[in-house]
Amino acid sequence: MTGLEIWLLAIGLAMDCFAVSIASGIILKRIQWRPMLVMAFAFGFFQAIMPFIGWMCANTFSYLIESVDHWIAFAILAFLGGRMFYESFKEEGCKQELNPASPKVVLTMAIATSIDALAIGVSFAFLGIQDYRDILSPILIIGLVSLIMSLVGLIFGIRCGCGCARELKAERWGGIILIIIGIKILIEHLFFQ
Repeated sequence: MTGLEIWLLAIGLAMDCFAVSIASGIILKRIQWRPMLVMAFAFGFFQAIMPFIGWMCANTFSYLIESVDHWIAFAILAFLGGRMFYESFKEEGCKQELNPASPKVVLTMAIATSIDALAIGVSFAFLGIQDYRDILSPILIIGLVSLIMSLVGLIFGIRCGCGCARELKAERWGGIILIIIGIKILIEHLFFQ
């Protein structure tokens, strides 16, 4: 993967964090730095560690499916992107159902938004990344982008509230980015290798 693809992948993955952070900011209603930084750090940490876990698990058996690895990477990215795109059309009300300052809620949201990143780590193994040093840069970028976008989302949610946040459609754009990266991987493997 090129540097641009890694940054686009990181942005695509961070869109879930961004969308959840906007909703959390709407609930918080005012700047509260401690819970905001805890949430952003948790989102960034889990977005960074999950691809590494997925890569480690998949790397042990990737040699068994080398001939179809590009199809698997495409399927994972297309499925995740398609799901994000589909879920972006669901109507969600602006109601206070959870406390985004609660450590238990933050942990749950961080894990839930990083499941996609676990699958991306699996696709890294299928793309032939064998050495852990080759995955460090992508996971650090993914973690950093997720942390920053979470903070931006929180501030955006606090400042703009429900009306503006709904118009942004962050999840929809994240899904489109993941699908495009999946298609690019498939085309490269089918036609340019």
